[in-house]
Amino acid sequence: MAAQDFNDLLAFVAVARERSFTKAAAKLGVVQSTLSHTIKRLESQMGLRLLTRTTRSVGLTEAGERLLQSVAPRIEEIDRDIAALMSLRDTPSGTIRITLSDHALEKVVWPKLVPVLRKYPDIKVEFSLDAGFRNIVEDGFDAGIRLGESVEKDMIAVRVGPDWRLVAVASPTYLKSHPKPKHPQELVDHVCIKRRLAAGGHYVWEFAKNGPDLRVRIDGQLTFNDSRSMIEAAVKGFGIAYLPEDMVAPRVRSGELVIVLDDWSPKFDGYYIYYPTSRQNSAAFKVIVDALRHHDTRRKRG
Repeated sequence: MAAQDFNDLLAFVAVARERSFTKAAAKLGVVQSTLSHTIKRLESQMGLRLLTRTTRSVGLTEAGERLLQSVAPRIEEIDRDIAALMSLRDTPSGTIRITLSDHALEKVVWPKLVPVLRKYPDIKVEFSLDAGFRNIVEDGFDAGIRLGESVEKDMIAVRVGPDWRLVAVASPTYLKSHPKPKHPQELVDHVCIKRRLAAGGHYVWEFAKNGPDLRVRIDGQLTFNDSRSMIEAAVKGFGIAYLPEDMVAPRVRSGELVIVLDDWSPKFDGYYIYYPTSRQNSAAFKVIVDALRHHDTRRKRG
């Protein structure tokens, strides 16, 4: 296969995975018009329509789907082999793509990786913030970071953080005009700040106290998909928010926020980094996992 043909296949896989010429162009570091020309050239050479294009989306034809299923695993295998060869270098290098939540990034991952990334400037890390579970193999990630209960059993999983709690918080201003809830079910009569999940729905608040878990569907004026915006909205009195305790702790200490339903706040096991066995070949990946590894090994898997 000519080098140009191989590059065209790489471009096709990028567009097929991203379902977007704009995103694929940004990932490949080329302009969108060049990428579009590349795909048209590939389709012309093959005599097949591979993609369906509309003003809003990009889809795969049957031929495109079959080509993706055939080519993508082989390209990934080549990438793994090259990563394994690169690991023979004195300095670990390469790009590691990780999907994780904003809480995991801010409170667990970023503090641990700052000194490591300074030590190894040839290691590049791409973070994709997403509170929902992702199929890291299909979506092209090297690893994901989620709660242990969310990790598929066929993945290697290593604990990277301590246990943590979710707490309901509100501003003193809000609580002056609304009675402080004493039971989670009373939240249905309150204005709450909702979180939008990656799958499209809203997070249902979960509570636990001396019995079965309790799930409450709340309502309110505002919906966000990131914790920082929810914190700011709660501070400004827009309602009760349900957030990781370590993220709201500074605002609680300053008096800007007050914890409610404290004895109902559930504790979650710490985060895990999970990945398929094939990712163990890269020296750069090993550096990242070792840096993130939680020293308390009581619940470590893998």
